[in-house]
Amino acid sequence: YRNHQYDMDCITWSPAGRILQVEYAMEAVKQGTPVLGLRSKTHVVLVSFKRAQSELANHQQKIFKIDDHMAIGISGLTADARVLADYMRHECLNHRYVFDSAMNVGRLVAQVADKSQQKTQNSSKRPYGVGLLVAGCDEKGPHLYETCPSGNYFEYYAMAIGGRSTSAKTYLEKHFADFETSDIDALIKHGLEAMNKTTSSDQSLSTKNTTVAVIDSEKYKELSSEEMQKFIDGLEKKEDEPMEEEPAAATGGDAPAPMDTTG
Repeated sequence: YRNHQYDMDCITWSPAGRILQVEYAMEAVKQGTPVLGLRSKTHVVLVSFKRAQSELANHQQKIFKIDDHMAIGISGLTADARVLADYMRHECLNHRYVFDSAMNVGRLVAQVADKSQQKTQNSSKRPYGVGLLVAGCDEKGPHLYETCPSGNYFEYYAMAIGGRSTSAKTYLEKHFADFETSDIDALIKHGLEAMNKTTSSDQSLSTKNTTVAVIDSEKYKELSSEEMQKFIDGLEKKEDEPMEEEPAAATGGDAPAPMDTTG
């Protein structure tokens, strides 16, 4: 007799009518370090918080360049993110070779969502345990999409995913009306202020644990340490107040808690 909790694949429904393997993959995204994106009429900004495994280790990469006009921010299993990043880069290169033009952002996001959804429907496969924020510019202007391990995808004016991202989302919801007309400096400042809300009062953003990437119609650019330090110096001082906790995911009593192996 085998315990049914550990003998489920992603096409086996639980007695409560849920597909637990897909929910576990989505939980991996919630336990990752936060990443957020926001866009104006001309630019998209991605901001990530990087975790180091120890004092001796490098901080883990969270933002990946896909093409000159596109990048992704990831929360969840970094290994799965690399698989999807390689796929997206290959698709962009292939599109440039065949059509001599940049890949449409929405079309590539839909392809990634289809690829994710297939993993939830075939036996012996597991869903990708990573959420992506896809930022890019095409002929219709700047775009920001979120993809989910379940195969869902959504377009946003601004969005934050990962652990403790609720505080960042609250900040973005308060200010998102200003983003469309903001210049690039104001957009970066908003992004870092939102990311600053996700950290505890004894922790602060630095050039080592934060990455900021900017995408416009011409190029992808990551801010240098010197450029980023100017914005970090201008952040609001944090008061000692309790963090806004993420709501615990309901597991229905027939699932073990997921392990924290995320990036």
